[in-house]
Amino acid sequence: MAKKVTKKSTAKSAKAVRTKVSAKVKPATVKAKPAPVKAPVVRKGYSKADLAHFKAIILEKRKEILEELETLKASMMDVTTGEYVTENSTYSLHMEQGTDTMEREKTFLFASREGKFLNYLDDALKRIEKGEYGFCIDCGTLIDRERLEAVPHAQLCIKCKLKRGK
Repeated sequence: MAKKVTKKSTAKSAKAVRTKVSAKVKPATVKAKPAPVKAPVVRKGYSKADLAHFKAIILEKRKEILEELETLKASMMDVTTGEYVTENSTYSLHMEQGTDTMEREKTFLFASREGKFLNYLDDALKRIEKGEYGFCIDCGTLIDRERLEAVPHAQLCIKCKLKRGK
Protein backbone atom coordinates (compact mmCIF):
# COMPACT_ATOMS: atom_id res chain seq x y z
CA MET A 1 0.00 0.00 0.00
CA ALA A 2 1.19 3.45 -0.85
CA LYS A 3 1.66 5.96 1.88
CA LYS A 4 -0.51 9.05 1.56
CA VAL A 5 1.49 12.29 1.34
CA THR A 6 0.00 15.32 3.04
CA LYS A 7 1.08 18.91 3.34
CA LYS A 8 1.92 18.40 6.97
CA SER A 9 4.24 15.46 6.38
CA THR A 10 5.97 17.24 3.48
CA ALA A 11 6.62 20.31 5.62
CA LYS A 12 8.04 18.16 8.43
CA SER A 13 10.38 16.26 6.10
CA ALA A 14 11.59 19.50 4.44
CA LYS A 15 12.32 20.98 7.87
CA ALA A 16 14.25 17.87 8.84
CA VAL A 17 16.34 18.08 5.66
CA ARG A 18 17.14 21.75 6.29
CA THR A 19 18.15 21.01 9.85
CA LYS A 20 20.45 18.17 8.78
CA VAL A 21 22.06 20.28 6.02
CA SER A 22 22.58 23.27 8.29
CA ALA A 23 24.03 21.06 10.99
CA LYS A 24 26.62 19.67 8.58
CA VAL A 25 27.81 23.06 7.27
CA LYS A 26 29.83 24.98 9.82
CA PRO A 27 30.99 28.49 9.07
CA ALA A 28 34.72 28.82 8.63
CA THR A 29 36.42 30.68 11.42
CA VAL A 30 39.21 32.23 9.42
CA LYS A 31 40.58 35.43 10.85
CA ALA A 32 41.39 38.12 8.31
CA LYS A 33 44.92 39.41 8.31
CA PRO A 34 45.25 43.15 8.85
CA ALA A 35 46.15 45.13 5.74
CA PRO A 36 49.81 46.06 5.56
CA VAL A 37 50.46 49.61 6.67
CA LYS A 38 51.62 51.72 3.75
CA ALA A 39 54.26 54.30 4.32
CA PRO A 40 53.13 57.83 3.40
CA VAL A 41 54.16 58.81 -0.10
CA VAL A 42 56.68 61.60 0.03
CA ARG A 43 56.61 63.69 -3.12
CA LYS A 44 59.43 65.99 -3.93
CA GLY A 45 58.02 69.29 -5.10
CA TYR A 46 59.42 72.66 -5.93
CA SER A 47 61.89 74.37 -3.61
CA LYS A 48 60.90 77.25 -1.35
CA ALA A 49 62.58 79.67 -3.75
CA ASP A 50 60.57 78.28 -6.67
CA LEU A 51 57.35 78.47 -4.66
CA ALA A 52 58.14 82.08 -3.76
CA HIS A 53 58.68 82.77 -7.49
CA PHE A 54 55.31 81.22 -8.37
CA LYS A 55 53.64 83.08 -5.52
CA ALA A 56 55.04 86.37 -6.85
CA ILE A 57 53.64 85.58 -10.32
CA ILE A 58 50.24 84.74 -8.83
CA LEU A 59 50.18 87.88 -6.68
CA GLU A 60 51.09 90.03 -9.70
CA LYS A 61 48.31 88.47 -11.79
CA ARG A 62 45.92 88.87 -8.87
CA LYS A 63 46.79 92.57 -8.64
CA GLU A 64 46.15 93.00 -12.38
CA ILE A 65 42.78 91.25 -12.07
CA LEU A 66 41.72 93.45 -9.15
CA GLU A 67 42.67 96.57 -11.13
CA GLU A 68 40.73 95.29 -14.13
CA LEU A 69 37.69 94.58 -11.93
CA GLU A 70 37.86 98.12 -10.57
CA THR A 71 37.96 99.49 -14.10
CA LEU A 72 34.98 97.36 -15.12
CA LYS A 73 33.09 98.40 -12.01
CA ALA A 74 33.79 102.06 -12.73
CA SER A 75 32.49 101.69 -16.28
CA MET A 76 29.28 100.08 -14.99
CA MET A 77 28.64 102.58 -12.17
CA ASP A 78 27.30 106.11 -12.38
CA VAL A 79 29.93 108.37 -10.82
CA THR A 80 27.45 110.81 -9.32
CA THR A 81 24.98 108.35 -7.76
CA GLY A 82 27.16 105.30 -7.18
CA GLU A 83 24.50 103.07 -8.72
CA TYR A 84 24.75 100.82 -11.73
CA VAL A 85 24.09 102.63 -14.98
CA THR A 86 20.69 101.91 -16.49
CA GLU A 87 19.43 102.66 -19.93
CA ASN A 88 19.83 106.29 -20.81
CA SER A 89 16.53 107.94 -21.64
CA THR A 90 18.23 110.57 -23.83
CA TYR A 91 18.59 108.00 -26.59
CA SER A 92 15.66 107.97 -28.90
CA LEU A 93 16.60 105.06 -31.09
CA HIS A 94 16.11 101.48 -30.05
CA MET A 95 19.30 100.38 -31.80
CA GLU A 96 21.41 102.66 -29.62
CA GLN A 97 19.66 101.41 -26.49
CA GLY A 98 20.22 97.83 -27.63
CA THR A 99 23.90 98.54 -28.17
CA ASP A 100 24.19 100.00 -24.68
CA THR A 101 22.47 96.97 -23.20
CA MET A 102 24.75 94.62 -25.09
CA GLU A 103 27.84 96.54 -23.93
CA ARG A 104 26.64 96.37 -20.32
CA GLU A 105 26.07 92.62 -20.60
CA LYS A 106 29.54 92.21 -22.08
CA THR A 107 31.02 94.19 -19.20
CA PHE A 108 29.21 91.98 -16.66
CA LEU A 109 30.48 88.90 -18.50
CA PHE A 110 34.06 90.17 -18.36
CA ALA A 111 33.68 90.96 -14.66
CA SER A 112 32.32 87.46 -14.05
CA ARG A 113 35.24 85.87 -15.91
CA GLU A 114 37.77 87.97 -14.01
CA GLY A 115 36.12 87.01 -10.71
CA LYS A 116 36.34 83.33 -11.60
CA PHE A 117 40.02 83.73 -12.54
CA LEU A 118 40.61 85.52 -9.23
CA ASN A 119 39.15 82.50 -7.41
CA TYR A 120 41.54 80.19 -9.29
CA LEU A 121 44.48 82.35 -8.27
CA ASP A 122 43.34 82.40 -4.63
CA ASP A 123 43.04 78.60 -4.73
CA ALA A 124 46.60 78.35 -6.08
CA LEU A 125 47.84 80.53 -3.18
CA LYS A 126 46.11 78.18 -0.72
CA ARG A 127 47.78 75.17 -2.38
CA ILE A 128 51.19 76.88 -2.01
CA GLU A 129 50.51 77.35 1.71
CA LYS A 130 49.43 73.71 2.12
CA GLY A 131 52.43 72.40 0.16
CA GLU A 132 50.23 70.89 -2.58
CA TYR A 133 51.12 73.38 -5.33
CA GLY A 134 52.72 72.09 -8.50
CA PHE A 135 51.37 68.55 -8.41
CA CYS A 136 48.90 67.20 -10.96
CA ILE A 137 45.59 66.33 -9.28
CA ASP A 138 45.05 63.39 -11.66
CA CYS A 139 48.38 61.57 -11.84
CA GLY A 140 50.31 63.20 -8.98
CA THR A 141 53.38 64.09 -11.04
CA LEU A 142 55.11 67.44 -10.82
CA ILE A 143 53.75 69.97 -13.33
CA ASP A 144 56.40 71.47 -15.61
CA ARG A 145 57.85 74.79 -14.47
CA GLU A 146 57.15 76.38 -17.87
CA ARG A 147 53.47 75.44 -17.63
CA LEU A 148 53.15 76.92 -14.14
CA GLU A 149 54.83 80.13 -15.25
CA ALA A 150 52.39 80.44 -18.15
CA VAL A 151 49.32 79.22 -16.22
CA PRO A 152 50.14 79.69 -12.52
CA HIS A 153 46.79 78.29 -11.36
CA ALA A 154 47.22 75.02 -13.32
CA GLN A 155 46.18 71.87 -11.46
CA LEU A 156 46.88 69.37 -14.24
CA CYS A 157 50.06 68.39 -16.06
CA ILE A 158 49.91 68.84 -19.82
CA LYS A 159 49.33 65.12 -20.48
CA CYS A 160 46.32 64.93 -18.17
CA LYS A 161 44.97 68.23 -19.48
CA LEU A 162 45.13 66.89 -23.05
CA LYS A 163 43.42 63.65 -21.96
CA ARG A 164 40.56 65.61 -20.40
CA GLY A 165 40.26 67.79 -23.46
CA LYS A 166 39.38 64.82 -25.68
